[in-house]
Amino acid sequence: MEIYATTVFALLFGVTTDVVLDLHYNMYGYFDKGFQWKKLLALFMYFPATNLLFLNSYPFHKSVLEKLLYVLLWTSISITFEWLSVQTYFFYYNGWKLWYSGLLYPFIFLILLINLKFIQRINNRSS
Repeated sequence: MEIYATTVFALLFGVTTDVVLDLHYNMYGYFDKGFQWKKLLALFMYFPATNLLFLNSYPFHKSVLEKLLYVLLWTSISITFEWLSVQTYFFYYNGWKLWYSGLLYPFIFLILLINLKFIQRINNRSS
């Protein structure tokens, strides 16, 4: 249940963010401007996969420093993936900057963790 709920949340969170920043504000986008089916397919593959990989390896029972380093590692991985996506024209900027993403990724990962804890709390109450 946790995997399903966190994956759906990550997908909805990511797609909602992209709809606002891409389609409404035109800050960045995937492939070409506007809606494309291949973009939707990419989003359905990217957000759930990132969520699962990040949360399944998260060091829940480690020190705060190790948790922070883990989030920073995933931030670095995400920045690198985004940079490569721009270089290969999978992703383009239109006013967005890579450092904006660098500032936001730690908060995004924190939101994913908070959502997981929320799901776990709900799950524990219903058991």
